[in-house]
Amino acid sequence: MLKADSALSTRRSITVGIILWTAVLAAVAAQKAPFGIIELFFLFVPLVIVPLGLELGAVVAPVRFAWTLNWARVLQPASAVLVVAAFCLPPGWRAGTLTLPWLVVCFLVALGGLSSLPKDSRSLGAIAVNISRIDLLVAGAWLLLSRLGIQPLGFREPIVLLTAVHFHYTGFATALLAGSMLEFARRHDRDSRACSAVVGVVISLPFVLAAGFVFSPALKVFAAVFLSAGLVGLAVAQLWVGRVVPRSSGGMFLWISSGAVAVAMTLAGIYAIGEFLGRNWLPVPLMAATHGLLNSLGFALPGLVGWLVTWFGAEQPAKLPATRFNKAATVWFLQD
Repeated sequence: MLKADSALSTRRSITVGIILWTAVLAAVAAQKAPFGIIELFFLFVPLVIVPLGLELGAVVAPVRFAWTLNWARVLQPASAVLVVAAFCLPPGWRAGTLTLPWLVVCFLVALGGLSSLPKDSRSLGAIAVNISRIDLLVAGAWLLLSRLGIQPLGFREPIVLLTAVHFHYTGFATALLAGSMLEFARRHDRDSRACSAVVGVVISLPFVLAAGFVFSPALKVFAAVFLSAGLVGLAVAQLWVGRVVPRSSGGMFLWISSGAVAVAMTLAGIYAIGEFLGRNWLPVPLMAATHGLLNSLGFALPGLVGWLVTWFGAEQPAKLPATRFNKAATVWFLQD
């Protein structure tokens, strides 16, 4: 069950994050921000997605060493604000230094996940949640490289930043949603081989896709297409599993999340095939805008909210408010 102190901390962090991200959005819309659409959707992760994800992960698969996530929660708000400040500076040692606290947060989360893998080795859902925590460290490392202005293996911007975006969304958020879905299915007798196969695909192929960028264009397009198909499968699976709790309005959010990721992954598949064939079917700026919007506000945010509502309703259905609006509000207030 969600604890009051953790809930209060999460609520405050998300409140500050939404306010700050809205201010950044206004600055980008007014063309007064020193960055563009890719950076905008990336900043949504440390400000909003990660605090929500830490809360959901703690409910679905508590870590072996609770102090790792406790300290990550304490450091997350200030570290996220520093990430915003880092994007207001040109790439270099000053911008990179501002991202170091975020890397510490990512390290603490990854340490919690890595130390919990032996404990959760019999549950693929819990394993997926722990892998999502490890993904966050990979994402934080690529963010550091991007803000330092380093070009690893010859990759230039925006590829370095997009790799950080990839592991924050397709790694951390997606693996967390997949693990939450499968663990919920296991506890409510709706587990299936198909669901397990989908989770196996979405937690492994992000690493294969990253390897494809380094070693093989053919491997890259293979991983992109199959990852896209796996995420469409996740969209279907989370709707099927989420129907277990009839009193929960989590299904409303899961429908939004599933619809958005289905469209986003269709675009990703078209982009990957077009790039492999040398066709500019979806230019990078257009892909970043549409894919970023669908992944952040369409897939990750409603998915995290949906599963938090669903888990809350499953644990204490009698306390779940009667109206849909108030059910959604339970995620915001996270009351026992």
